[in-house]
Amino acid sequence: MACRSVPTPDPGDGLSWCGRAMMRREKERGRMFSVAVVEDDEDAAARLRACLAEYEAGHPDVRFDVTEFREPTSFLDPYKASWDMVFMDIGMPNMDGMEAAHRLRELDAEVVLIFVTNMAQFAAKGYEVDALDYIIKPFAYPDFERKLTRAVRLRERESDSIVIAQRGASQRIRLRDISHVEVRGRNLDYHTERGVITTSGSLKELEAALKPYGFVRCGNPYLVNQRYITAVRGQTVLLERGVELPIGRAYRKQFLTDLAAELGRGHVASGGASVVSTGTPVGGAERR
Repeated sequence: MACRSVPTPDPGDGLSWCGRAMMRREKERGRMFSVAVVEDDEDAAARLRACLAEYEAGHPDVRFDVTEFREPTSFLDPYKASWDMVFMDIGMPNMDGMEAAHRLRELDAEVVLIFVTNMAQFAAKGYEVDALDYIIKPFAYPDFERKLTRAVRLRERESDSIVIAQRGASQRIRLRDISHVEVRGRNLDYHTERGVITTSGSLKELEAALKPYGFVRCGNPYLVNQRYITAVRGQTVLLERGVELPIGRAYRKQFLTDLAAELGRGHVASGGASVVSTGTPVGGAERR
């Protein structure tokens, strides 16, 4: 288990660099999970470190990269949206844990949050900030192990993500929440479940990073998440919510080839369809 002090911000500003860095790290680290411990009590932080190390000993395929913060403001400003899990105390200086958790959710809706506190009456309000669970001090390892296992399994299911950097801040977006990416000049528009996120970057570089995750180029300005494709009609690809994108003539053959291949790999729900061609719907594809 690696443990370090508060990290310095990642260099660079723009989605392309951070996107490539995130995708490489997800591949390289396997089941390495980045953990933030926000705890002002050194003894309590040491207990968490010991439990994380014990979990590693009992689960050889899991590793934790741990960073400690003694108070919430240093954790949140600047915030680095690359954590898998956050263990947070509630009673802390400068800002209490509940306020910190609300601010955290404004910056990162996906990170797994677990309260570790002796203030049970506040921990029970964790639903307000989508906390996975809470651990009451003092705690025994079996209880910690059970709740950490829930967090590990959740992150394994939702680990495919990309970090978007904008003007010194960053946020993590799950790949499954991105329907398509559009290039406009030197900017990339990410069309997501929550709206459009714009930043600088190269669509060509992003295509190389995201192709293994079910994204395909349908035209010079578009990179499409195949999970959202419902049909290909003539020179148009139809996405969910009525979105229609043109298929570029130079990209058409490769686009259809890649889309047909993804039917077999499960990135697109085939609904019985095995071949994608002009006018053939992709089985009323549904995201999974």
